[in-house]
Amino acid sequence: MSLTDMEITFGALAPYMCDREIEEIWINSPERIFIARGGLNELTNLMLSADEVRNIVERALMWSGRRLDLSHPFVDARLPDGSRLHVAIPEITPEHWAINIRKHLMRNFSLQDLAFSGAMTPQIATVLSDSVTAGVNILVSGGTQAGKTTVLNALVSAIPVQERVITIEEVFELRPNLPDVVAMQTRSANLQGGGEIALRRLIKESLRMRPSRIIVGEVREAEALDLLIALNSGLPGMGTIHANSARDAIVKLQTLPLLAGENISQKFIAPTVASAIDLVIQVALDNTGKRRIVEVASLSGRVENDHIEVETLWRWQGEKYERGLGTLPHIEKYRNAGILLNEWATQ
Repeated sequence: MSLTDMEITFGALAPYMCDREIEEIWINSPERIFIARGGLNELTNLMLSADEVRNIVERALMWSGRRLDLSHPFVDARLPDGSRLHVAIPEITPEHWAINIRKHLMRNFSLQDLAFSGAMTPQIATVLSDSVTAGVNILVSGGTQAGKTTVLNALVSAIPVQERVITIEEVFELRPNLPDVVAMQTRSANLQGGGEIALRRLIKESLRMRPSRIIVGEVREAEALDLLIALNSGLPGMGTIHANSARDAIVKLQTLPLLAGENISQKFIAPTVASAIDLVIQVALDNTGKRRIVEVASLSGRVENDHIEVETLWRWQGEKYERGLGTLPHIEKYRNAGILLNEWATQ
């Protein structure tokens, strides 16, 4: 969007939208407007009227084709610059419209760029890059605003250029720097309540599009089952999930497929997860606003009493990374890819 378009669409919010240091803008009420800068929250001195807030939302939604009304009191939409708009209205909220605009600030960071910024060490960046080239399956875990999508975008951009990549998201956020990419997003129901296209449907459709890899922006519900089935068919992939640790991410990934139906059992899911996921990358946002990878873990593939073995490769200890006892998963994948492993990986 040009500066003029920003001013027309966002009105008084335009200066915040144009400020590249601001990561997110949210409105709790017309008199309480917050921003996030450098990972820290700030209350602005900007005050709007209720009509101004509604007009900003209506103008922004014109770009997305998505609607907001009493029958659909939530909306999740992508703006032309890649920012993500989320709105909730009364009676879901008590009085005022609640608005979040998460700005697109990834700037096509590579793994090496993230290492240079201190999000990880160069050695971890090299191993992750080699892992992507080798075709291992990676799960990126963390909390809200921890940097999951940024890390995932960097991982996807490390995929060899000859591969065909299909990305599947609720709202377009990923922008991998690759020549052969097809991006798909979900669709909400129409006025008659039909026409909805969920993540599960998109994952199934992606398998008919000759992918070399599939990328799921975020695994939240029963689509976890479809992703696991796809990964267990020999198709490499990646995704993100909300969790507090690498082990919690695996436990959650064992639980979400149970939402797909009563006939799904833990006896089936546990070994499926153990064989489908190779690496888990845990990211976090600390109280100073710094985002970094705090743990890299691998799955050995071993399962005992539905408990999947998760081994730590690296863990952030507050001042430096500590090397764990884990080893790279499925070493043969790296060898088949012709990658010379680091000495630590073969010890």
